[in-house]
Amino acid sequence: MKMDPPPKVPEAKADSRAQQARSDLFAQISEFMIRHDLDITGTNLSAVGTALSGANAALAKAFAARELSGDPVDQRWINTVIRLDPETGERISELDVLMDKMEYAMMRFAATARAAATETLEQRGALDATIQKISDPGAEVFQVIALSKAMLERIEGIEKAMERSQAESDALRADLAKARIEADIDHLTRLPNRRAFERRLDAATRDAVREGTPLCVAFCDVDHFKAINDTHGHDVGDRVLVAIAGTLNRSANDECFVARHGGEEFAVLLFGFDKETAWRKLDAIRREQARKRMVNRESGKPFGKVTFSGGIAEIAGPDDARTALRRADEALYAAKQQGRNRIVAH
Repeated sequence: MKMDPPPKVPEAKADSRAQQARSDLFAQISEFMIRHDLDITGTNLSAVGTALSGANAALAKAFAARELSGDPVDQRWINTVIRLDPETGERISELDVLMDKMEYAMMRFAATARAAATETLEQRGALDATIQKISDPGAEVFQVIALSKAMLERIEGIEKAMERSQAESDALRADLAKARIEADIDHLTRLPNRRAFERRLDAATRDAVREGTPLCVAFCDVDHFKAINDTHGHDVGDRVLVAIAGTLNRSANDECFVARHGGEEFAVLLFGFDKETAWRKLDAIRREQARKRMVNRESGKPFGKVTFSGGIAEIAGPDDARTALRRADEALYAAKQQGRNRIVAH
């Protein structure tokens, strides 16, 4: 039995449906952001849009399960979902590989330029020596000399071009090295950023397993940060982040790596610390921050102490780093639930 082909949808109607689908998705995103009181940021919009559109099945499933459970879909949870995205590590690795390839290509180009410059220099020297040996002033010899001089000029031009290329290659390599450093730095706090933290976490985990030493990871989150921003403005919020970054950074050394992980959250790696000693160290830093008082520069009025909460987990083995991140995040959430301005170890 011959089947009739499905009716064709007019192009204008198809475009109208696509536009309506985009409009509906935008409305869903807006409603979701407002209903859960989420900040309108590029990161939040991307995460919510990806989940609601179904573009990422795992993310869509996580959002649906969260809403069904009745647990809050707040900024804390959104940050957790984004932070624990397994694709993040792959994207960071891809970027590192690309930068390595760029640097290697420029190194090879610089080596080729130096080799070519050396070769042309040797050829010019040999040709110049040959010209000096010629004593017969015949017409043919003069032609040879003229041709040789032209060749020398051409070689000199090549040498200069090679020198310029080598200088440009060296400058590009220097720029790449600078870009590597800048790519790992948070521009507000000047701490290492999430990209640097992810790479350091992987290396630290391998080292801890190889050497048989303990390793802890912690997340620290500024307490009531949204209220600070809403009440005093984002400039004051930035000052708060810089101040807490400074408090944490004073503890940074060979045993403690501190990074800004995103938003009002910081990540800490504690090398050679078990869970108990890591808790004592981080709690001492928390108490130091809690003793400080900050002032609104515009009004001159103090707005009280600014504190942070923290969660700690110990990395138990080579495959435990990601799970430990989740445990540290759960401990941080528990610290918030217990009243903030405290450190909880999971």
